[in-house]
Amino acid sequence: MNVIDRLARNAGSVYLLLAAYFAVNVILRLAGPASLELDEGQQLFYAQWLAVGYDSQPPFYNWLQYWAVQLLGDTMLALSLLKNLALFLSYLFFGLAAQLVIRDRVLAVIATLGLITMPQVGYEAQRDLTHTVALLFASCMFFYFFLRTLQRPTTLNYALVGVAVGIGVLSKYNFVLLPAVALLAVLPDRELRSRLFDVRVVLLIVIAAVIVAPHALWFIDHLDHATGRTFSKLTRDADGQRIHQIGMGLFSLAEAILATGALTLVIFAAAFGRTFLQSWRAENQWTRLLGRMLLASIVLLLLVVVVGGASHVRHRWIIPLFFLLPIYLAAKMDASGAPLAHSGKRIYGLIVLAIMVFIPALLYTRPLAQGAMGEYGKQNVPYGPAIALILAENPHRPSVILAGDHQLAGNLRLHAPEIPVAVPGYEAMERPFVFDATHPVLVIWRSRLQEELQPPLPGSMRSWLDRKPGLAGTELEVRDAAVPYNLGREGDAYHFSYAWIYPPAGQ
Repeated sequence: MNVIDRLARNAGSVYLLLAAYFAVNVILRLAGPASLELDEGQQLFYAQWLAVGYDSQPPFYNWLQYWAVQLLGDTMLALSLLKNLALFLSYLFFGLAAQLVIRDRVLAVIATLGLITMPQVGYEAQRDLTHTVALLFASCMFFYFFLRTLQRPTTLNYALVGVAVGIGVLSKYNFVLLPAVALLAVLPDRELRSRLFDVRVVLLIVIAAVIVAPHALWFIDHLDHATGRTFSKLTRDADGQRIHQIGMGLFSLAEAILATGALTLVIFAAAFGRTFLQSWRAENQWTRLLGRMLLASIVLLLLVVVVGGASHVRHRWIIPLFFLLPIYLAAKMDASGAPLAHSGKRIYGLIVLAIMVFIPALLYTRPLAQGAMGEYGKQNVPYGPAIALILAENPHRPSVILAGDHQLAGNLRLHAPEIPVAVPGYEAMERPFVFDATHPVLVIWRSRLQEELQPPLPGSMRSWLDRKPGLAGTELEVRDAAVPYNLGREGDAYHFSYAWIYPPAGQ
């Protein structure tokens, strides 16, 4: 019996497999270098505070990370465990949704495991994404409760959809496209349309609004801060010429759709061949609904490009729309009623298992390979040895460390969790700190980024110092810490510039 049939025999087997898979990812991340990727570092920096808003991303994942740190400390375990738990729950809700619209247990398992065949979900979400992981979780949860409400319109189900919408908006702003396409997809169906005009929709809206309200007030007060960075990414390649912007936007949108769904389509076609191709003509109520959701997704994204002025669509931005693809493909085959060949199920199972081995193996060996080739990645940067070297030279522990960027700040928290870390631009969140002869301020920034051994203090850090009593106009004695790369070649070192700041004599 092939692996797919074995998993289908017991409804919980596929989730046990996924739980084991994500547990392996946690273990391997803990076994790897203790240096954080970009989003990981940002999360650990933000985990110093609990706030209604932080930056250009909504705060749901930050809140989860804050409480994970409260339980597990500023550790790699707090980062990796949270991410993999969120991913597991995403697959769980996705699988439960598949069971609602797919009658065949085998095809429901195929749909559930199909999520891992999407590169932005299977690989990128595991590699370094955080807010997108929260977005995937919220999207899968919304989709499950949305389908449940269509099938069983109880008050509880309407309330749970409201909870999912609230969490989704707090996960990533582009989540709002998913309820929009769901609404558009339901409208043409006479039977399902009545669910939209049920009085309990008011309950749904109220619950979602209550969940979103605290952050929404912050969002209104910080509109430029919350939207400026995202808008600049969307329009970053535009040169003012409308035709050029639309052309670049359409090209990047097509590329994003292909990058997200092409591999899944190829795997389904390779495994199920003629059955898969013949299923395109089969349909039922649920395939029509899913098909309209995917079509509405494309239309809305086209409007974002043509009307909204987007010239650059990142692959991960379309996840809350195209994560539906595996369920749609499996539901089409289910509607056709054609039996699946044993060889097709075997091939599909082998491909999925190969992916489940390949992804963690690649993520674990990537720093090793990069170090061996001298093409160093973020996990090769020796943050731990660097901060240990710098702190060891001074008998006084700093009352605060001013870091040059989020990732550096998060890594400082990982290796010196007892010391508060600041980054320019986040003064509103900072707590008061002592500055005297036994409580210096430590300033650390990167030298490698400028390819200089002792670059000048970045202007934003100079401004931060000049706004602090006793630190304004301070002359810095800049030093260099050259530390061998994690898993690097002999002789290769990463440089950090740093300075200890004490009050002038007599103060």
